[in-house]
Amino acid sequence: FILYQDSGGALVKILAKNHQYLGVNSAIESFTRITENHGKLGVFWHTQGSGKSFSMIFFSQKILRKYPGNWTFLIITDRKELDEQIYKNFASVGAVIEAEVHAESREHLKQLLREDHRNIFTLIQKFGTETGEEYPKLSDRSDIIVITDEAHRSQYDTRAMNMRTALSNAAFIAFTGTPLMVGEELTRKTFGDYVSIYNFKQSVDDGATVPLYYENRIPEVQLKNEDLNEDFERIIDKAMLSEEQEKKLEREFAREYHIITRDDRLEKVVADIVDHFMGRGYQGKAMVVSIDKPTTVKMYEKVQKYWKNYIDTLKLKVTYAASGKEKESLQETIRFMEDTDMAVVVSSEQNEIEKFKNLGLDIAKHRKRMVNEDLATKFKDPDDRFRIVFVCAMWMTGFDVQSLSTIYLDKPMRNHTLMQAIARANRVFRDKPNGLIVDYVGVFRDLQKALAIYGSSSGGGVKEGEMPVKPKDELVRELDKAVREAVVFCKGKTIDINEIIKSDKLNKIRLIDEAVDKILVGDASKKQYLVLESTVRKLYRAVLPDPMARKFAERSILFYVIAEKIRSLDPDVDISGIMGKVEKLLDESIEAEGYIIDGGQTPIDLSLIDFEALKKQFSENRKHVATERLRGAINNKLSTMVRLNRMRMNLMEKFQQMIEEYNSGAINVEVFFDKLMAFATELSEEERRKFSEKLESEEELAVFDLLHKPDLTVKEKTQVKAAAKHLLEVLKKEKFVLDWRKRQQTRADVLLTIRHTLDKELPRSYSPDIFREKCDFVYQHVYDSYYGAGKGIYQ
Repeated sequence: FILYQDSGGALVKILAKNHQYLGVNSAIESFTRITENHGKLGVFWHTQGSGKSFSMIFFSQKILRKYPGNWTFLIITDRKELDEQIYKNFASVGAVIEAEVHAESREHLKQLLREDHRNIFTLIQKFGTETGEEYPKLSDRSDIIVITDEAHRSQYDTRAMNMRTALSNAAFIAFTGTPLMVGEELTRKTFGDYVSIYNFKQSVDDGATVPLYYENRIPEVQLKNEDLNEDFERIIDKAMLSEEQEKKLEREFAREYHIITRDDRLEKVVADIVDHFMGRGYQGKAMVVSIDKPTTVKMYEKVQKYWKNYIDTLKLKVTYAASGKEKESLQETIRFMEDTDMAVVVSSEQNEIEKFKNLGLDIAKHRKRMVNEDLATKFKDPDDRFRIVFVCAMWMTGFDVQSLSTIYLDKPMRNHTLMQAIARANRVFRDKPNGLIVDYVGVFRDLQKALAIYGSSSGGGVKEGEMPVKPKDELVRELDKAVREAVVFCKGKTIDINEIIKSDKLNKIRLIDEAVDKILVGDASKKQYLVLESTVRKLYRAVLPDPMARKFAERSILFYVIAEKIRSLDPDVDISGIMGKVEKLLDESIEAEGYIIDGGQTPIDLSLIDFEALKKQFSENRKHVATERLRGAINNKLSTMVRLNRMRMNLMEKFQQMIEEYNSGAINVEVFFDKLMAFATELSEEERRKFSEKLESEEELAVFDLLHKPDLTVKEKTQVKAAAKHLLEVLKKEKFVLDWRKRQQTRADVLLTIRHTLDKELPRSYSPDIFREKCDFVYQHVYDSYYGAGKGIYQ
């Protein structure tokens, strides 16, 4: 376990993933042979999003901890944003505790290397030369380890050799999120071969990243690869086009550039982006990638027009809505669209206002937002209304947004740049099923061929199973398989899915209730169904808005409704957020009125249950539904009661024992139901015990139960109750100050007060050992239950 302070200041516990542990150990093993491998520590390829920067930290910290020496780690990136991000990661875990150590120039780097620093951060550009002269030596130290991020030929070129010249005795290790290209001899010459490999497939299989899928949209506006020659791709592959490069692009490749930026083509692309964004099942954030900065601004402006048209169309539909439910759903979508914020994020350049003005574009308003607002933080916040960003080069590498699920790619890209760009969408986040790349320029048409340039674990190109992205058709095949598996499961429970779909509304509700009862024959059956349904639901949402989803709509929605009826029987499960989205899943061709989830009968409290009605429901051959409803109510009530008073754990154990007996087949559903009814009565009696004990609250009862011991006399029992009451009064009035649990002094004061108060007021029959035990129990209880300033589990 590694303890560290996260960016919010909270203490976080991280268990290093197995792939990081093994990878770092391999790198350490290479480090122990630093002399025989001549400082070439190897290449550490772990796919983007799998924790590469933290592997750098684990690697450096393990060396500092286990191997003597005055080691300095020089962390090199190729972008300022990435440099700052990696620095923040080092600082967040306490690996950097000194002032920022960023080398701002060649001389500054030379000075830092002479000083005593554990970690130094700089850009690869510091190792470039303008006139072609030989790069000067910066240090002769042999205890410098250079950690290079994304060490590829396209980025480093001769700069890698310059590093060797400047730091002739240093050791080098490369961390990369994309594999080396076949023939990258300069990279291998500098760093050595792979020391650890964690490829695309392994990362997805482990759940470190989500799978990536792509789909080609509106073929009539797509480009054919043969129209774009290698030189064109090379020029636009640059991370940031200068003004001279953009002019060269327009001059030398006027025809290809015109095809991409043609106004009527952009209109079609933008119209499709708006339709696609609003038709998605999973509503994550989106990134629109354009070929250059002027086109990026154009795309933003055009989206505003089509966005407004879409809203106007929805408002017209509201006027003619056939039902209140349809109207409410449309209005919710309108509110979402009107609330959505979008922004352009591009690098600045000289005379940009005049340049954009000559093109009929206004960059000033966008630049104002980029300067005055922290757009990066807003876009990373999943709950912020900033949901679509328009870029051409910025935020394409080293910028992690977990909730980003869709990338609209309208820029020719290749090799490492393409891999780094699409990986923006592979981060794990909540129920995000996958990342989706929507391709408008055809960069994925020959993906298999393009990926042949990469070295894989076996030394050749990337193999079939290691593909970083898959066509969206595979999602459809997975959905088809998941639906068939759910149908087979239901068939095994004598549930005919097709019969339910074809039935009229009233019969449909009856058949759904019967299906729920058949599924609830045991916990194993219930869990298996919910897993199957969850898989179907995620895949169905991932396929949307593709028309291919339509043929799965009826069955997918039916599975969902059955699952929600099952979940609604357990009051511990909050489905309010999901219920608000169910309308988005319903296709217009389906009669949604038949799919009603009766949440109104969900038991909230045992005291609200009509036990006679429950017995009647059980006798009407809905035994499993009635049993599940009662069980859910008991579980909900019992969980609350135990939270308020830990001495009730024996009741929880008794409840779990009954469930285990039922699941094992030791008792049938009739006996289980009767036991639950009796147990519900027992809980009601326990809830009233504070009155029989003549105590005023659950708080007093909880402390009294903690202090109680079996051999108390009637007089001593009364004395213990008084001690519990007085102790709570003192603590709540004087000791539970704001954030008392965070400071050692206030925690110690609370513990001391507990000991002094109980020492005075508990009966003398409490031995020293029992007294200390009771004080410890009470302290742990108040620590868990009272947060300070009138807040806690009883408030």
